[in-house]
Amino acid sequence: MSAPRYFIETWGCQMNVLDADKMSGALERHGYVRAIRADEADVVLLNTCSIREKAQEKVFSELGRLRPLKVRKPELVLGVCGCVAQQEGRAIFERAPFVDLVVGTRATGSLPILVDRLRAGDESARHVADTELRDDSIEFPYEHIRREPGGPTKAYVTIIEGCNHRCAFCIVPTTRGREVCRDMNDVLAEVRALADRGTREVEFLGQTVNAYRDPWGRTLGDLLVASSRIDGIERMRFTTSHPAQMTERLMDAMAEARPKLCAYLHLPVQSGSSRVLAAMRRGYDRDGYLAKIARLRARMPDLAFGTDVIVGYPSETESDFEQTLQLLEDVAFDTVYSFTYSPRPGTAAAALDDIPSDTKFQRLARLQAFQKGIQERLGQRWLGRDVEVLVEGANVRNREEWTGRSGEARVVNFRGPSAPGRLEKVRIVRATAFSLRGELARGA
Repeated sequence: MSAPRYFIETWGCQMNVLDADKMSGALERHGYVRAIRADEADVVLLNTCSIREKAQEKVFSELGRLRPLKVRKPELVLGVCGCVAQQEGRAIFERAPFVDLVVGTRATGSLPILVDRLRAGDESARHVADTELRDDSIEFPYEHIRREPGGPTKAYVTIIEGCNHRCAFCIVPTTRGREVCRDMNDVLAEVRALADRGTREVEFLGQTVNAYRDPWGRTLGDLLVASSRIDGIERMRFTTSHPAQMTERLMDAMAEARPKLCAYLHLPVQSGSSRVLAAMRRGYDRDGYLAKIARLRARMPDLAFGTDVIVGYPSETESDFEQTLQLLEDVAFDTVYSFTYSPRPGTAAAALDDIPSDTKFQRLARLQAFQKGIQERLGQRWLGRDVEVLVEGANVRNREEWTGRSGEARVVNFRGPSAPGRLEKVRIVRATAFSLRGELARGA
């Protein structure tokens, strides 16, 4: 008999992408092989995101599209994993009774066992929901993670999972639980193993990655400095940081870990209004955030910044919104991920959604147009300069070009002989708000 096949569709953040690789590794150790499409698989898993209502509803829309496949192949095991699974639990079966199992964010260990039982015809396993907040995901052996053969250009490495903050809008503490950290020695062993298989860049992950503190008290700063000394690793990044944990000690360590630590930091601000930040329970105000940006730039003048912004948070006034626009101008972010406020169940702000949808979307459009202008202006600083690009692959829009990212996380497209995983010097000849275009520098 041929080996059973699985298919995983993933939505959401880098952590979800890495979780999919862990689930893949767990299934493959139980004899499964990966399918290219859902209709080729014996097991279909939706690895989900619930950070916003729209992301959650995409999952149920996809389940609706999969229902005919389940009717044609009743033996197909259909499961929901990840954040929506953790949030909704058994309620998923009420809305989509054709789903077979639900596995939460930190119950990875039970996945292959439950799948095997379902495929063996164990009726007691059907409609089973395992949403216990164990440490399966954070303790998952890194040797069992499914990595692309040949050594990927870049690899994600989880160092902390969960969040101890209680931001009024955020569902992460519910879907991911409280913080739990890996031993730094185990993290470094994984980084060395990745370097040995050809990985050039690692990105350390956590819902609040700069809260990392291992059982021996070692912090993200200690990890960055130690990782910067590992041969073969050319670049390091970390995401996502909370401004409250951006300490002086971490800033010093970041400067020490340069140049391997990339000159880009994603530091979500959420709002430029101190009044709104207090309502959000963010633990800092506008001036405190700007002061940390200034201290980071004093240590690393070339550091580029990205951020997240929520528009239309409950009680946000026009004045609050204008303060957010001004903060974007003051910091001059290279990247901004902006969203309208989306109430999430069980959060403190869920019942306070008092800004009309039209107002939210008008403000979002204004903010995105404003930020595009900032990014167009910032892009001009790269013209004529040589930047180092880690090549990711062919440009999907133009197969005659290669694409990759600079250390500042800017997308760079260029022509010339190259290959994935190479570090190339590219001279920038054109800049837009969202990408750079160049040519291989002479002598590169």
